[in-house]
Amino acid sequence: MIETAVMRKLTLRLLPVLVVGYFVAILDRANLGVAALTMNADLGLSAAAFGVAASVFFVPYVLLEVPSNLALQRFGARLWIARIMITWGVISGLHAIVWNAESLYVMRALLGAAEAGFFPGVIFYLTQWIPAAHRGRVLAGFTAGIPIALVIGTPLSGVLLNLDGWMGLHGWQWMYIIEALPAVALGVAIPFLLPNKVGDARFLTAREKEWLSTTLERERLVREAAGGPGHSLLKSLFSPQVLLFALCYYGLTNLNGAVSTFLPQILLPFGLGNTATTFVAAVPYLFGLVGMLVIGRFADRPGRRATALYTALAISAVGLVASALVDQPTLKLIALCFAAFGVFGVLPGFWGLPTALLAGTAAAGGIALINALGNLSSVVNPAVIGVIRERTGDFNGGLLWLAAMAVLAALVLTLILRLWGSRATAGTGGVVDAHR
Repeated sequence: MIETAVMRKLTLRLLPVLVVGYFVAILDRANLGVAALTMNADLGLSAAAFGVAASVFFVPYVLLEVPSNLALQRFGARLWIARIMITWGVISGLHAIVWNAESLYVMRALLGAAEAGFFPGVIFYLTQWIPAAHRGRVLAGFTAGIPIALVIGTPLSGVLLNLDGWMGLHGWQWMYIIEALPAVALGVAIPFLLPNKVGDARFLTAREKEWLSTTLERERLVREAAGGPGHSLLKSLFSPQVLLFALCYYGLTNLNGAVSTFLPQILLPFGLGNTATTFVAAVPYLFGLVGMLVIGRFADRPGRRATALYTALAISAVGLVASALVDQPTLKLIALCFAAFGVFGVLPGFWGLPTALLAGTAAAGGIALINALGNLSSVVNPAVIGVIRERTGDFNGGLLWLAAMAVLAALVLTLILRLWGSRATAGTGGVVDAHR
């Protein structure tokens, strides 16, 4: 069957490159949480100052998301994604030279500016290749780069901390230098690994290219006929759909970003030591990976996307509340694993919703705006949790705050489905595909 053959080729040819790229992006963004185990003391950072450092990354990241995605459409995915990876790799490595809180703030802001547009750019790129019926599973495969990076990268970063003193550098300095190298290397290779458009895909036969182009074009026409924002950039940026999706994503990024940033510090009081703490911290991320794959596959079943999202959010909220209420180490870790299953599992199912509504330039701008506005949570949230930690002496209040964000996302999702759920009978374009 031609559909099966095309999807197999696309998955094998595109997804590994993109997953590795996202793996490196998350590694270079989240290693701040591991560095904090020793860096905070070396630089004299308070819990609140560390929260600000985690937050400031997202200020330029948010501001530059839409311009970056529009540039990606203008210059092509290969060149623009390569530019993003090389610049963020260089700046990530330069974190090794920070000497106080202020210099760390500057470096985090520069890293946010460099990385802006990578995630929504890849989401937009995949919409140009993957038919809606397969998008949940493919997006699950791509976003699996988050927990994979945290499962592998967190212990790796912990091991690199043991290089402390080698050649006169701290362990966290070596961590930043070594973990920056893959981003630069992959950025150089990207132009040779990714095709820009279906017509450039040498791994597809002429018949397969024709089937894929026809399928994607038919879906675009159905989306426009169903009354979605279509190709208009301004219409998509100011549409109620996009703004509500952004608010829903605000709740989701609160969950994901805070868990990956603060988990090593949450586990540090267990008394395991720095290296052991990072290995234990990888366990919830492994559950998150399983959640992504299981819930992403379930979300692609006809009529199951909404159920999958609600289930993931409920698991997130219950796990976070439970982890806040117990202090016994084993029980807390179990609760965090339960929470991570839902926290990471909700992401691929969510992105199946807006990508089914938008097309063309509207997709490039709308997806970027959703990601940008949603990530405002990452400007506010780490600082809020840092202040809660400083005032209460633990992270339990912060975990309850995150549970409230899961509830917020569920409420906004309910509003989205109530307003546009009736389009499920309109065809395979609009929000109909959001319910697949």
